[in-house]
Amino acid sequence: MRINLSQRMELFALMGLALLLIGAGLGLRQPLNVDEERFLGVALEMLQNGSWFIPHRAGEIYPDKPPLFMWAVALFIKLTNAPKIALFLPALLAGVVSTACLYDLGRRLWNRRIGVIAALLFLGTYQTYSILRTGQIDGFLCLWSALGIYGMARHLLLGPSWRWFYLACAAMGFGIISKGVGFLPILMLLPYAYAVRKGWSGVVAMPGQGRAWALGLVVALAAVAVWLVPVLVSVMLRGDPASLAYVQEILLKQTAQRYASAWAHHEPFWYFLVKVIPKYWLPMFLALPWLVPAWRRQLLKHDGRVLVLLGWVVLVVLFFSLSSGKRKLYIYPALPALVLVVAPLVPWLLRRWFAKRALGRKVFIGLTVLWFCAWFARGFIQPLKEGTNPHETVMREAAELSNGADLLLVGWREGNWLFAQQPIVHFGFATGATVDSAATWLRKHPQAFVLLPGADLARCFLPDKARELGTTSRAEWFLVGSDADNGDCSGEPPATEYRFEWQRRAL
Repeated sequence: MRINLSQRMELFALMGLALLLIGAGLGLRQPLNVDEERFLGVALEMLQNGSWFIPHRAGEIYPDKPPLFMWAVALFIKLTNAPKIALFLPALLAGVVSTACLYDLGRRLWNRRIGVIAALLFLGTYQTYSILRTGQIDGFLCLWSALGIYGMARHLLLGPSWRWFYLACAAMGFGIISKGVGFLPILMLLPYAYAVRKGWSGVVAMPGQGRAWALGLVVALAAVAVWLVPVLVSVMLRGDPASLAYVQEILLKQTAQRYASAWAHHEPFWYFLVKVIPKYWLPMFLALPWLVPAWRRQLLKHDGRVLVLLGWVVLVVLFFSLSSGKRKLYIYPALPALVLVVAPLVPWLLRRWFAKRALGRKVFIGLTVLWFCAWFARGFIQPLKEGTNPHETVMREAAELSNGADLLLVGWREGNWLFAQQPIVHFGFATGATVDSAATWLRKHPQAFVLLPGADLARCFLPDKARELGTTSRAEWFLVGSDADNGDCSGEPPATEYRFEWQRRAL
């Protein structure tokens, strides 16, 4: 089924709308939360030190996430020479591609009208706004999730089409080296297998294709190997404890161990159902009293399309609900499949609600236009309201007051490193310098300074000789020199000391 000129224009219009809505305010936005500061800093440090396979944070190995997202940010920095814009481009790309995929799947599975509705539902859902307009991995993961869903649906529901299946497998592989959960589209095979076994309509049976299915695993592993093989070779050649610890951390602790026994963001099993979906899946959530019975009727008619897509949404939500660690953005990969099973019911819902109410239809259209306009306007209003990142002010003041001398960081966050305008010293992000070890270190480096939170100041330093720099969301920051030492503290600094300096100012 080829796409004709009018369909192509429709597709381009929807992609343009995605660019407009997700890109609103681009250039005004700042890296403001710790995730954005961290990922932009890692990408900039990659460009500076050339360590592409083992990322670093202020000279220390950064072990929490695979590097594909940081590669993408670094690529856009090279292309635009504008880090504050480049950070947000991967998610913008993901939003445009996802919109195109949903339009095309909607028209192929149902018709053009449903394709348009699916794309608009995706762009109009609040979680799309809250994730794709940020510089975080989950926005970039949406790209691989959408391609995975698209390829799987083309193969399982519209196939057989092995090339689309292999594209989906490659997307899942790249999703894994963006964030470990990139494999999730493979779960579509579970409801698909049930539908095939029970003879449901709308799914394509492909018996006797064991080798072709197995090749998909090879394709996914090949995509993962783009990063994993070079990093393993590098670690074997270097053999140092830090590199070995990185491999163990990234392959075990940050994946299976983090899922099975999370150490942060603890929430109850029902967290997504009660606290996330009612807000972040608006406005679709408001239609659930009508959608659920309609889905039930479609399943009773053995519609395999609904079973595969809706079943996958349920499996994704269940997958993340079973882990003790939960964040509101985790279930975002399920959204594209959800809009595909909601979109075919929208015309029926509108007829049911407004069949004899012309005024009601006009109000609905007006509210829809207002919703998108408000989203677009907020894209400009929000960054102007947020203003400058306070870490930027703090680090600029620190550089000016210390005349660019070495600066030891205590209790630091990524923003202190990203906006640093002088050489910085630290003893590791996780362990870090204590105020006691900072006082000892400063005695050995009397020309240097220490940046520390106000809560730690008085025990080891004289408050009247400390210079207040400003406040961030986590602390009130002070700068102290050797003259502020009160002599009450002692403690040997850790053996490993990291020194870092931006060769050219990061931002």
